[in-house]
Amino acid sequence: MSVPGVVRDTRRTAGKLGGSLIASIILGYVLTVACARLLPPDQYATFVTFWGLLMGLGSALSPLEQELSRQSAVAALTGGLAGRGALRAVATAAAAAAAFGLALLVPPVNDRLFPGTGELALVVLAGGVAFACQFGIRGVLIGQHQVKHFAWLVVAEPAVRALVLGLLVLATAYQLVPLALAVAAGSFAWLLFVRQGWRLLDVRAEGDGWPVTVRRMLMLLLGAALTASVITGYPALVGLLAPGGDRDRLGAVFAALVIARLPLTLVGPVQSLAVPFVVRLSTSEAGRHRLRRVLLLGTFASLALAALGALVGLLLGPWAVEFVYGAGYQVDGWAVAGLAWSSVLLVPMQLLTAVLVARAQAKRVLITWAVVAATASVLLLAVPGDTVFRAVVALAAAPMTGLAVVLAFVLANSPARATRHSDERSE
Repeated sequence: MSVPGVVRDTRRTAGKLGGSLIASIILGYVLTVACARLLPPDQYATFVTFWGLLMGLGSALSPLEQELSRQSAVAALTGGLAGRGALRAVATAAAAAAAFGLALLVPPVNDRLFPGTGELALVVLAGGVAFACQFGIRGVLIGQHQVKHFAWLVVAEPAVRALVLGLLVLATAYQLVPLALAVAAGSFAWLLFVRQGWRLLDVRAEGDGWPVTVRRMLMLLLGAALTASVITGYPALVGLLAPGGDRDRLGAVFAALVIARLPLTLVGPVQSLAVPFVVRLSTSEAGRHRLRRVLLLGTFASLALAALGALVGLLLGPWAVEFVYGAGYQVDGWAVAGLAWSSVLLVPMQLLTAVLVARAQAKRVLITWAVVAATASVLLLAVPGDTVFRAVVALAAAPMTGLAVVLAFVLANSPARATRHSDERSE
């Protein structure tokens, strides 16, 4: 397909996904705002820690979706389907999710993260394994251009959560643990799409073997776990590295963080769309030139948008948080400005790392997010001031270092070969 044809096709696909992404964002906001209204700020701080761990685990597993979309897109170039390598990737991700969930059951970790509600760790474990299956199905769907079913699955996940939450409210059973179960229920939406996903696999095709698959997936998952530590899992990182502080103030800041971060959880489908787009463009010199120009323009536009978002957060952030969550949630304007700046910059970071995934360069993805997570962790430990101040400063500074690293990787590296080869052969 020519470069203009690839671009037009991708634009049409993005347009079809737009409605489902908007619906998913709205349903996600409904859930988080409803839970904040049903819980006091101190309990909501624990709930957001759970939310961050589960959604962070989901974010950590999202490279599975991108990897399977890459395998499917590469196979589609020759008229084939993803093979047993895709199933091996799903099994690796599910095992990693189970291991993470079991680690949360260790008493010192469990007590620190979920004081008095240790059973939340089991909910994270079950939801995480279900997420692995869900991202696997989403990956083969978008890789084979099954946009309709992919879009429905994107919407089904938050819709299931909202439905279960509504049933809990009607039954007046909206305590902390039942609300957590409602959140985890969305991870099982993939069960509605098993048939469509299975049709897009060719189990007779060998694909990459276990050593290659495990090595690449573990690098991608570790990189995404580092990503999640500064997106949905950030409250847990704060709790581990900078514990203490006013729980009500922390609850309010975390509430603002949920507002700022929720759209980032939906960048995953856009990343998965970007992967086959990069695969197709990288087959020609003209396509590679066009890709480089798009990435540069998008990065500079994101910096301008981040500055605008910080200004809006400074002026309107405290009012918006109080309006959405209630009078019990008080947060300073400078804190919302930092969160908004950080959230906008993380969007181009995620899209740029999707380019590296399309080139099968998992090592560079891992390095990028290691820099971000390390910057945030060091600042959480080293910056003077209270927990809220350290949390905001670390979160605002970390994406700037990561954006510089990933942009250097993307622009300095030739994409001519990596789309058809694994890390072991291309790096």
